[in-house]
Amino acid sequence: MEKRYWNEYQKEIADDHYFYERSCIRQTFFPGSEAAFLRILRDELGKDICDNPHQHTCTGIGYHSDVVPFETTMTVVARLFSLMTECGYENYVPSCVTSFGVFSEVLEKWEKEPQLMEKARQYLWEATKREFKTPKNIAHPSDVIFKFRFELKPKMKYQLVNRFTGKPLRVVEHIGCHYAKIFPEKGIGKAEFPYVLAGMIEAWGGEVIDYPERRHCCGFGFRQYLVQENRGYSIANTKKKFQSMEPYEPDFILTNCPGCSMFLDKWQYTIAEMEHKTYDKEGYGIPVLTYEELTGLLLGYDPWQLGLQLHQVQSEPLFNKIGIAYNPDEKYKGISGRLLPRPDRPECLRQE
Repeated sequence: MEKRYWNEYQKEIADDHYFYERSCIRQTFFPGSEAAFLRILRDELGKDICDNPHQHTCTGIGYHSDVVPFETTMTVVARLFSLMTECGYENYVPSCVTSFGVFSEVLEKWEKEPQLMEKARQYLWEATKREFKTPKNIAHPSDVIFKFRFELKPKMKYQLVNRFTGKPLRVVEHIGCHYAKIFPEKGIGKAEFPYVLAGMIEAWGGEVIDYPERRHCCGFGFRQYLVQENRGYSIANTKKKFQSMEPYEPDFILTNCPGCSMFLDKWQYTIAEMEHKTYDKEGYGIPVLTYEELTGLLLGYDPWQLGLQLHQVQSEPLFNKIGIAYNPDEKYKGISGRLLPRPDRPECLRQE
Protein backbone atom coordinates (compact mmCIF):
# COMPACT_ATOMS: atom_id res chain seq x y z
CA MET A 1 0.00 0.00 0.00
CA GLU A 2 1.34 3.43 -0.93
CA LYS A 3 2.36 5.48 2.09
CA ARG A 4 1.04 9.04 2.03
CA TYR A 5 3.74 10.92 3.92
CA TRP A 6 1.96 14.29 3.82
CA ASN A 7 -0.79 12.85 6.03
CA GLU A 8 1.74 12.74 8.85
CA TYR A 9 1.99 16.53 8.69
CA GLN A 10 -1.74 17.18 9.09
CA LYS A 11 -3.44 18.04 12.37
CA GLU A 12 -6.83 17.27 13.82
CA ILE A 13 -8.69 20.50 14.60
CA ALA A 14 -12.12 20.45 16.20
CA ASP A 15 -15.02 21.80 14.12
CA ASP A 16 -16.89 23.70 16.84
CA HIS A 17 -17.56 24.24 20.56
CA TYR A 18 -14.29 25.87 21.61
CA PHE A 19 -13.12 27.05 25.02
CA TYR A 20 -11.02 30.16 24.36
CA GLU A 21 -8.14 31.00 26.67
CA ARG A 22 -6.88 34.57 26.39
CA SER A 23 -3.25 35.64 26.40
CA CYS A 24 -1.86 37.99 29.05
CA ILE A 25 0.72 39.65 26.78
CA ARG A 26 -1.53 39.64 23.72
CA GLN A 27 -4.12 41.77 25.49
CA THR A 28 -1.32 44.19 26.34
CA PHE A 29 0.35 44.43 22.92
CA PHE A 30 -2.49 44.03 20.40
CA PRO A 31 -5.82 43.75 22.27
CA GLY A 32 -7.92 44.04 19.11
CA SER A 33 -6.68 40.68 17.84
CA GLU A 34 -8.52 38.55 20.39
CA ALA A 35 -11.75 40.52 19.98
CA ALA A 36 -11.43 40.04 16.22
CA PHE A 37 -10.95 36.27 16.58
CA LEU A 38 -14.11 35.94 18.67
CA ARG A 39 -16.06 38.05 16.19
CA ILE A 40 -14.80 35.98 13.25
CA LEU A 41 -15.69 32.69 14.92
CA ARG A 42 -19.13 33.79 16.10
CA ASP A 43 -20.35 36.19 13.42
CA GLU A 44 -18.64 34.95 10.26
CA LEU A 45 -18.48 31.21 10.94
CA GLY A 46 -21.36 30.74 13.37
CA LYS A 47 -19.26 28.77 15.84
CA ASP A 48 -19.82 28.27 19.56
CA ILE A 49 -16.86 29.63 21.53
CA CYS A 50 -16.71 30.26 25.27
CA ASP A 51 -14.83 33.33 26.55
CA ASN A 52 -14.78 32.77 30.31
CA PRO A 53 -14.16 35.87 32.49
CA HIS A 54 -12.34 33.90 35.24
CA GLN A 55 -9.18 33.15 33.27
CA HIS A 56 -5.62 33.93 34.28
CA THR A 57 -2.07 33.57 33.00
CA CYS A 58 -0.66 30.14 32.12
CA THR A 59 2.66 31.24 33.79
CA GLY A 60 4.45 30.59 30.48
CA ILE A 61 6.90 33.49 30.55
CA GLY A 62 7.71 32.91 34.20
CA TYR A 63 8.04 29.16 33.64
CA HIS A 64 10.38 29.48 30.66
CA SER A 65 12.40 32.09 32.55
CA ASP A 66 12.92 29.65 35.46
CA VAL A 67 10.93 31.83 37.85
CA VAL A 68 7.88 29.57 38.19
CA PRO A 69 8.47 25.86 38.94
CA PHE A 70 6.77 23.16 36.89
CA GLU A 71 4.58 22.03 39.82
CA THR A 72 3.06 25.50 40.02
CA THR A 73 2.62 25.76 36.28
CA MET A 74 0.85 22.42 35.96
CA THR A 75 -1.50 23.35 38.80
CA VAL A 76 -2.33 26.66 37.12
CA VAL A 77 -2.93 24.77 33.87
CA ALA A 78 -5.19 22.37 35.78
CA ARG A 79 -7.29 25.31 37.00
CA LEU A 80 -7.68 26.59 33.45
CA PHE A 81 -8.78 23.13 32.37
CA SER A 82 -11.24 23.13 35.27
CA LEU A 83 -12.87 26.27 33.85
CA MET A 84 -13.24 24.48 30.52
CA THR A 85 -14.73 21.45 32.29
CA GLU A 86 -17.08 23.58 34.37
CA CYS A 87 -18.41 25.28 31.22
CA GLY A 88 -18.99 21.92 29.51
CA TYR A 89 -16.37 22.19 26.75
CA GLU A 90 -13.70 19.75 25.51
CA ASN A 91 -11.89 21.67 22.75
CA TYR A 92 -9.27 24.04 24.12
CA VAL A 93 -8.05 27.05 22.09
CA PRO A 94 -5.23 29.02 23.77
CA SER A 95 -4.60 32.46 22.24
CA CYS A 96 -0.84 32.53 22.89
CA VAL A 97 1.67 30.16 21.30
CA THR A 98 3.59 30.09 24.60
CA SER A 99 0.42 28.86 26.31
CA PHE A 100 -0.01 26.38 23.45
CA GLY A 101 3.50 25.08 24.18
CA VAL A 102 2.95 24.99 27.95
CA PHE A 103 -0.28 22.99 27.64
CA SER A 104 1.36 20.61 25.19
CA GLU A 105 4.25 20.07 27.59
CA VAL A 106 2.03 19.55 30.63
CA LEU A 107 -0.21 17.06 28.82
CA GLU A 108 2.79 15.15 27.48
CA LYS A 109 4.32 14.89 30.96
CA TRP A 110 1.01 13.81 32.44
CA GLU A 111 0.70 11.11 29.80
CA LYS A 112 4.21 9.79 30.45
CA GLU A 113 4.08 10.26 34.23
CA PRO A 114 0.46 9.83 35.43
CA GLN A 115 1.53 10.49 39.00
CA LEU A 116 2.19 14.11 38.01
CA MET A 117 -1.41 14.51 36.93
CA GLU A 118 -2.58 13.09 40.22
CA LYS A 119 -0.37 15.61 42.02
CA ALA A 120 -1.94 18.40 39.96
CA ARG A 121 -5.40 17.13 40.87
CA GLN A 122 -4.43 17.07 44.53
CA TYR A 123 -2.83 20.54 44.47
CA LEU A 124 -5.80 22.04 42.65
CA TRP A 125 -8.33 20.50 45.00
CA GLU A 126 -6.44 21.60 48.11
CA ALA A 127 -6.09 25.14 46.80
CA THR A 128 -9.48 25.68 45.14
CA LYS A 129 -11.73 22.62 45.60
CA ARG A 130 -11.95 22.37 41.82
CA GLU A 131 -11.67 19.37 39.47
CA PHE A 132 -10.85 19.07 35.79
CA LYS A 133 -10.84 16.91 32.69
CA THR A 134 -8.12 17.15 30.06
CA PRO A 135 -9.10 18.53 26.63
CA LYS A 136 -9.96 16.16 23.81
CA ASN A 137 -8.50 18.61 21.31
CA ILE A 138 -6.06 21.52 21.61
CA ALA A 139 -5.68 23.88 18.68
CA HIS A 140 -4.09 27.30 18.43
CA PRO A 141 -6.43 30.01 17.06
CA SER A 142 -4.24 30.24 13.96
CA ASP A 143 -5.02 26.53 13.42
CA VAL A 144 -8.73 27.34 13.57
CA ILE A 145 -8.49 30.23 11.08
CA PHE A 146 -6.40 27.97 8.83
CA LYS A 147 -9.03 25.24 9.02
CA PHE A 148 -11.77 27.62 7.87
CA ARG A 149 -9.69 29.73 5.47
CA PHE A 150 -11.67 28.64 2.42
CA GLU A 151 -15.01 29.15 4.19
CA LEU A 152 -13.93 32.69 5.05
CA LYS A 153 -12.67 33.61 1.59
CA PRO A 154 -16.11 34.19 -0.05
CA LYS A 155 -17.01 36.53 2.83
CA MET A 156 -13.96 38.73 2.26
CA LYS A 157 -14.20 42.18 0.68
CA TYR A 158 -10.51 42.22 -0.21
CA GLN A 159 -7.80 39.84 -1.38
CA LEU A 160 -4.03 39.91 -0.98
CA VAL A 161 -3.52 41.53 -4.34
CA ASN A 162 -1.87 44.84 -5.18
CA ARG A 163 -4.68 46.82 -6.84
CA PHE A 164 -2.23 48.98 -8.75
CA THR A 165 -0.32 46.11 -10.37
CA GLY A 166 -2.80 43.22 -10.16
CA LYS A 167 -0.05 41.04 -8.70
CA PRO A 168 -0.18 39.01 -5.46
CA LEU A 169 1.19 40.77 -2.41
CA ARG A 170 4.56 39.44 -1.28
CA VAL A 171 4.25 38.21 2.28
CA VAL A 172 6.79 37.05 4.84
CA GLU A 173 5.26 34.64 7.37
CA HIS A 174 6.83 34.11 10.78
CA ILE A 175 5.85 31.12 12.93
CA GLY A 176 6.30 31.37 16.69
CA CYS A 177 8.98 29.02 18.04
CA HIS A 178 6.64 27.71 20.74
CA TYR A 179 4.19 26.67 18.04
CA ALA A 180 6.42 24.80 15.60
CA LYS A 181 9.68 23.98 17.35
CA ILE A 182 9.13 22.88 20.97
CA PHE A 183 6.47 20.29 20.08
CA PRO A 184 6.73 20.14 16.27
CA GLU A 185 4.18 17.35 15.89
CA LYS A 186 1.50 19.64 17.37
CA GLY A 187 1.64 22.19 14.55
CA ILE A 188 0.28 22.08 11.01
CA GLY A 189 3.15 20.87 8.84
CA LYS A 190 5.32 20.22 11.91
CA ALA A 191 8.71 21.93 12.17
CA GLU A 192 9.82 20.89 8.67
CA PHE A 193 6.91 22.39 6.70
CA PRO A 194 4.94 24.76 8.96
CA TYR A 195 2.02 25.75 6.79
CA VAL A 196 -0.48 27.37 9.15
CA LEU A 197 0.18 30.95 7.98
CA ALA A 198 1.38 30.13 4.47
CA GLY A 199 -1.94 28.35 3.88
CA MET A 200 -3.87 31.52 4.74
CA ILE A 201 -1.66 33.70 2.52
CA GLU A 202 -2.00 31.41 -0.49
CA ALA A 203 -5.75 30.89 -0.03
CA TRP A 204 -6.37 34.64 0.08
CA GLY A 205 -4.37 35.54 -3.01
CA GLY A 206 -0.91 36.37 -1.67
CA GLU A 207 2.54 35.01 -2.44
CA VAL A 208 4.66 33.49 0.34
CA ILE A 209 8.25 34.74 0.26
CA ASP A 210 11.01 32.32 1.19
CA TYR A 211 14.27 33.81 2.40
CA PRO A 212 17.37 32.51 4.23
CA GLU A 213 16.34 33.41 7.80
CA ARG A 214 12.68 32.48 7.42
CA ARG A 215 12.78 30.18 10.47
CA HIS A 216 15.12 32.30 12.56
CA CYS A 217 13.84 33.42 15.98
CA CYS A 218 12.13 36.82 16.13
CA GLY A 219 14.60 37.86 18.83
CA PHE A 220 12.31 37.65 21.89
CA GLY A 221 13.80 34.54 23.44
CA PHE A 222 12.48 35.49 26.93
CA ARG A 223 15.82 35.61 28.75
CA GLN A 224 17.34 37.51 25.82
CA TYR A 225 14.88 40.32 26.44
CA LEU A 226 13.70 40.04 30.04
CA VAL A 227 17.26 40.50 31.29
CA GLN A 228 18.06 44.07 30.31
CA GLU A 229 21.73 43.34 29.69
CA ASN A 230 20.75 40.79 27.02
CA ARG A 231 18.58 43.10 24.90
CA GLY A 232 21.39 43.81 22.47
CA TYR A 233 21.36 40.10 21.66
CA SER A 234 17.59 40.26 21.19
CA ILE A 235 17.65 43.13 18.71
CA ALA A 236 20.63 41.63 16.86
CA ASN A 237 18.57 38.48 16.20
CA THR A 238 15.68 40.53 14.85
CA LYS A 239 17.98 42.68 12.72
CA LYS A 240 19.38 39.51 11.14
CA LYS A 241 15.90 38.57 9.99
CA PHE A 242 15.22 42.03 8.54
CA GLN A 243 18.52 42.04 6.67
CA SER A 244 17.71 38.63 5.23
CA MET A 245 14.19 39.53 4.04
CA GLU A 246 15.03 43.04 2.78
CA PRO A 247 16.16 42.05 -0.77
CA TYR A 248 12.83 40.26 -1.34
CA GLU A 249 10.83 43.46 -0.72
CA PRO A 250 7.92 41.99 1.27
CA ASP A 251 4.70 43.99 1.51
CA PHE A 252 4.09 42.87 5.09
CA ILE A 253 4.97 40.28 7.74
CA LEU A 254 2.36 37.86 9.12
CA THR A 255 2.81 36.24 12.54
CA ASN A 256 0.96 33.87 14.88
CA CYS A 257 2.74 34.74 18.16
CA PRO A 258 2.09 37.87 20.26
CA GLY A 259 5.75 38.20 21.22
CA CYS A 260 6.89 37.83 17.62
CA SER A 261 4.36 40.43 16.50
CA MET A 262 5.57 42.89 19.09
CA PHE A 263 9.30 42.43 18.50
CA LEU A 264 9.17 42.41 14.70
CA ASP A 265 7.11 45.59 14.90
CA LYS A 266 8.82 47.58 17.63
CA TRP A 267 12.42 46.63 16.90
CA GLN A 268 11.93 48.23 13.47
CA TYR A 269 11.29 51.54 15.21
CA THR A 270 14.28 50.99 17.49
CA ILE A 271 16.64 50.20 14.61
CA ALA A 272 15.34 53.20 12.67
CA GLU A 273 16.08 55.48 15.60
CA MET A 274 19.48 53.91 16.33
CA GLU A 275 20.80 53.43 12.80
CA HIS A 276 18.55 55.60 10.57
CA LYS A 277 17.69 52.43 8.68
CA THR A 278 14.42 50.86 7.53
CA TYR A 279 14.04 47.63 5.57
CA ASP A 280 11.65 48.91 2.93
CA LYS A 281 12.43 51.36 0.12
CA GLU A 282 10.12 54.20 1.19
CA GLY A 283 11.15 54.46 4.84
CA TYR A 284 7.82 53.41 6.36
CA GLY A 285 9.04 50.07 7.68
CA ILE A 286 7.43 46.69 6.93
CA PRO A 287 3.95 46.35 8.52
CA VAL A 288 3.55 43.41 10.90
CA LEU A 289 0.08 41.86 11.21
CA THR A 290 -1.34 39.13 13.38
CA TYR A 291 -3.40 36.50 11.55
CA GLU A 292 -6.58 37.85 13.22
CA GLU A 293 -5.79 41.40 12.09
CA LEU A 294 -5.20 40.20 8.54
CA THR A 295 -8.40 38.15 8.49
CA GLY A 296 -10.39 41.05 9.90
CA LEU A 297 -8.95 43.51 7.38
CA LEU A 298 -9.83 41.28 4.44
CA LEU A 299 -13.34 40.81 5.85
CA GLY A 300 -13.74 44.59 5.88
CA TYR A 301 -13.41 45.30 9.61
CA ASP A 302 -12.42 48.83 10.61
CA PRO A 303 -8.59 48.93 10.93
CA TRP A 304 -8.81 51.14 14.01
CA GLN A 305 -11.23 48.79 15.79
CA LEU A 306 -8.70 46.05 15.06
CA GLY A 307 -6.15 48.21 16.90
CA LEU A 308 -3.70 48.75 14.06
CA GLN A 309 -3.00 52.29 15.27
CA LEU A 310 -1.23 50.66 18.24
CA HIS A 311 1.49 49.27 15.99
CA GLN A 312 4.80 51.09 15.76
CA VAL A 313 5.03 50.50 12.00
CA GLN A 314 1.82 51.94 10.59
CA SER A 315 -0.16 50.08 7.93
CA GLU A 316 -1.73 52.78 5.73
CA PRO A 317 0.63 52.08 2.80
CA LEU A 318 -0.54 48.46 2.92
CA PHE A 319 -4.21 49.52 3.08
CA ASN A 320 -3.65 51.63 -0.01
CA LYS A 321 -2.11 48.74 -1.95
CA ILE A 322 -5.04 46.44 -1.14
CA GLY A 323 -7.70 49.16 -1.44
CA ILE A 324 -8.89 48.87 2.17
CA ALA A 325 -11.14 51.77 3.17
CA TYR A 326 -10.16 53.68 6.30
CA ASN A 327 -10.86 57.06 7.84
CA PRO A 328 -7.68 58.82 9.01
CA ASP A 329 -9.76 61.13 11.21
CA GLU A 330 -10.98 58.13 13.23
CA LYS A 331 -7.54 56.72 13.90
CA TYR A 332 -7.03 58.11 17.40
CA LYS A 333 -10.64 58.33 18.53
CA GLY A 334 -11.37 56.70 21.88
CA ILE A 335 -14.42 54.68 22.91
CA SER A 336 -16.00 57.88 24.24
CA GLY A 337 -15.85 59.37 20.74
CA ARG A 338 -13.30 62.01 21.74
CA LEU A 339 -9.98 62.22 19.93
CA LEU A 340 -7.07 61.05 22.05
CA PRO A 341 -3.71 62.85 22.04
CA ARG A 342 -1.67 61.85 19.01
CA PRO A 343 1.55 59.96 19.85
CA ASP A 344 4.87 61.54 19.01
CA ARG A 345 5.96 60.73 15.48
CA PRO A 346 9.19 58.76 15.16
CA GLU A 347 12.01 60.83 13.69
CA CYS A 348 13.29 58.11 11.35
CA LEU A 349 10.21 56.01 10.58
CA ARG A 350 7.80 57.60 8.10
CA GLN A 351 4.05 57.66 8.69
CA GLU A 352 1.17 58.71 6.46
